[in-house]
Amino acid sequence: MNKRIFILLAIVTTLTACTAAIQDTYFDLWEKVGVEKREILVDRVEAAQETQQDAQEQFASALEEFSALISFDGGELEDVYENLNDQFEASKSSAEDVSTRIDKVQSVAESLFREWEAELELITNQNLKRDSQRKLSDTQRKYSGLLKSMRKVESSMEPVLLALQDNVLYLKHNLNANAIGALQGEFSTIKKDVNNLLQEMNTAITQSDEFIETLQAQ
Repeated sequence: MNKRIFILLAIVTTLTACTAAIQDTYFDLWEKVGVEKREILVDRVEAAQETQQDAQEQFASALEEFSALISFDGGELEDVYENLNDQFEASKSSAEDVSTRIDKVQSVAESLFREWEAELELITNQNLKRDSQRKLSDTQRKYSGLLKSMRKVESSMEPVLLALQDNVLYLKHNLNANAIGALQGEFSTIKKDVNNLLQEMNTAITQSDEFIETLQAQ
């Protein structure tokens, strides 16, 4: 068993190293045409910001649609279901976009830091080396906080999506007035989760601004 675990760990380590090498090569090609990793990182952090802002609007819209469902007072219940389902699908798509953008930020940041650390070893002037090391450590610290906030946003979207999915499917299976009553008790929980998610997105967006300022000031 221990031998198998060792082999699996070796495979994972090799694959991780290969992935990192591929990423580095990709960004090195961009540098050859004049686009630095730092510039790419700023662009990707800004893109992640915009995606989270779009997701904020989408989740708020889904909450509004769910509120309309709870307040349903006659009409075609199937139309209400279709609207809520559309909001769920749009929210799911927004969440996927956010995750993709976060992954893109992480890939270029890790490549930038690997390059920075390797280049530090080439600096012979100790004063310059210490200053560059200090800036690297500061940048990594701020990036770590940013990534943590963005991943928290990512994890907070999942329970909201699951709750919306549960309610959409329940309504689909029970298109009657009794279903509305059954879902009313779910609204307060979903509202709380969505509001928490929106606040966490605000935090990540603010940290993105601060991180971009750090990169541009160096």
